[in-house]
Amino acid sequence: MITRFEELDWQPTPMGDLMLRRRTEPAVGQEIYEVKLGDEYLMSSLFTVAEEALATLGLAVTEGDELTVLVGGLGLGYTAVTALRDERVAALTVVDRLGTVINWHERKLLPVSAELVDDERTSLVEDDFFALMRTTPAESAGGYSAILLDVDHSPRHQLDPTHADLYTADGLRALDRHLASRGIFALWSDDPPDDDFMVNLNAVFDDAAAHVVDFDNPVTGGVSSNTVYVARSRR
Repeated sequence: MITRFEELDWQPTPMGDLMLRRRTEPAVGQEIYEVKLGDEYLMSSLFTVAEEALATLGLAVTEGDELTVLVGGLGLGYTAVTALRDERVAALTVVDRLGTVINWHERKLLPVSAELVDDERTSLVEDDFFALMRTTPAESAGGYSAILLDVDHSPRHQLDPTHADLYTADGLRALDRHLASRGIFALWSDDPPDDDFMVNLNAVFDDAAAHVVDFDNPVTGGVSSNTVYVARSRR
C-alpha cells in the first residue's frame, strides 16, 4: 500500500520549520495526523495514550472542585481535551509558544479541535511557558490547581536549550510559585523514569512519582512506553 501524505500547513518558526500533515497509516488502516519541527517528529495522533494519561494521572490526585488548570504545550490537543472531560475543571488555560499551533485548532484542522475550542472553559494563549514560569505571579493570583506540561521530549532532551533550567530544583521551585496550595505538577516524558530528575522533583515537591505508561505500537508490533511524573506542592 502506498502511504499518501497531505500537508495541511507549513510555517517557519523561531524554533524551525513547523509542518502539520495527514496521512494513512498502513499498519492500522486509518488516517493520522503528525507534527514535525525541522527534522524532528514531535507528535502523532497514532499515539495519544500517554498524552491523555498526563491529564488523567495529574487530575486524579488534584484536590477540590472548581479546578483551574494550566497546560504547557498544545500540540494535537489530547492532554487539554482530556482535562476538560473532568467535570471539576472550571477553567483551562493552554499556553503554546507557537501561534501556528493555536491557529490549527482555531481553524479546527485536528480531530479534537472542535471539542477544545468550542468549550467556554478553554483559553488558548500564545506565550513562552518556560518564561512565564520564571516570572513572579501577582499577589492576587490564586495559583493553578494543576499544571500539566508536555513540550520537551524529556527533562534531558529539550526542544530548546532555554528550557533546561525548569528541570533543575531552582526551576521547579519557580514553577511551584504558580501552583495553588497543595496543587499538582505533572510532566510527560518520552524517556524512561530519570533518577536524577526524581531527585530534583523530590527536593521541591511531595508525593513525587514516575508512572510508566505502556501502549501498543501498531507500527512496530510491540509495546512502547512513556513516563508521566506527578508531584504535589508542599505549600
